[in-house]
Amino acid sequence: MKILFIVLAVIVVLAIYIISIRNSLVVLRNKVRDQLSQIDIQLKRRFDLIPNLVETVKGYAKHESETLEGVVKARNSYLSASSPEDQLKADGELNKTLNKLFALAENYPDLKANENFINLQNELTATEEKITYARTFYNDSVLNLNNKIEMFPSNIVANMFGFKKEKFFEATEAERENVKVQF
Repeated sequence: MKILFIVLAVIVVLAIYIISIRNSLVVLRNKVRDQLSQIDIQLKRRFDLIPNLVETVKGYAKHESETLEGVVKARNSYLSASSPEDQLKADGELNKTLNKLFALAENYPDLKANENFINLQNELTATEEKITYARTFYNDSVLNLNNKIEMFPSNIVANMFGFKKEKFFEATEAERENVKVQF
């Protein structure tokens, strides 16, 4: 009888431990998903600002249509991306075209002084900072989840319940290169 009680106690403790680890993995996975959603919120904000910025620049730089079309194309490319990897690649291209757009503004003193353009540029800059922060927080969340999935003994529970490692946001090769602005 005593042995049965000890065996039951060990089973209960083990079950509680497994449930506890599984629940912590669920919390970490949901945090990663939440942080990815936070990135999407900031990207949506940036995408909402871009058409206004493009229209403002169009009024001053009608013959710079290639740069403006590149920004719109990169924005649409991100919106149609189907996976986080495709989104990351499209986001890198969008960053490059936005950098070209701001460099283009340097050639138009009236545009640089335009209050609407300045406000949009400031909003976009603030949004870019929020995106960077959200990506950093996402990567921290991914690190915590991946560590929990890989470390013993939680890796046993993670494998039992099918938890998978998440990918980090990393700079693409294009983002690592210096931006080349040509007019």
